[in-house]
Amino acid sequence: MDKSWMHSDRRSKAYEFGVEAFLNFAVENLLTTTHIRCPCVKCVNLKLFGVGIIRDHVYFNGIDQSYKNWTFHGVPWEATTNASRNVEEDDGHSRCSFVSEEIDMDDNDFGDFGSDPYEFANVIGDGDQPVYPGCRKYTKLSALVKLYNLKAKHGMSDVCFTELLILQGDLLPEGNTIPTSMYEAKKTLCALGLSYEKMHACPNDCILYRKEYEDSTNCPTCRISRWKEGKDSILKEGVPSKVV
Repeated sequence: MDKSWMHSDRRSKAYEFGVEAFLNFAVENLLTTTHIRCPCVKCVNLKLFGVGIIRDHVYFNGIDQSYKNWTFHGVPWEATTNASRNVEEDDGHSRCSFVSEEIDMDDNDFGDFGSDPYEFANVIGDGDQPVYPGCRKYTKLSALVKLYNLKAKHGMSDVCFTELLILQGDLLPEGNTIPTSMYEAKKTLCALGLSYEKMHACPNDCILYRKEYEDSTNCPTCRISRWKEGKDSILKEGVPSKVV
């Protein structure tokens, strides 16, 4: 099916005909007009609406041009790329294993891919691209995981991480696949089922308030309170002094 309209001016007839053809294709293949994922640049297939609302979104916001395989809208699993179907690395380790090892997660942390295999396939296929033309050491996905590790390790803010991504993109050759914002990075990692959990911690890094310390109010090692002290030197119960 012709997808060139996705890059056309939204005021053009080509875009208008393309939108209608896309919606008709989705309705025919999904057999519904009330619960369809919206592919506009704001919803990025994360929200479901009726055909009328999706039509408005695609016109006002534009369609997500990175959505190349319409797996959410009726394209069968078999139609995706071989890279999407085969997640094995050349060295015999799956990309899932690679990511889990990199960020110290086990396989259960990836969530239930069986409930939405198409999104996973899209990410894996897209992540298989080299980080820039000719690069053999890093793919888009492996580079993103490395960068995200730095963010998590050093407590980098989302704004700082976005600026780092932009700088990396400027430093690398043209045609590189580094995301240009924290939003794009999260979109990829969320599709893989990766997430993070905030935990209270001792200000001196003695412990995390989890497991046997979940209900503790003072660190068992240094005895410092779990709660933040206000300007009046009164502890603000419920407000942690440190979160990781």
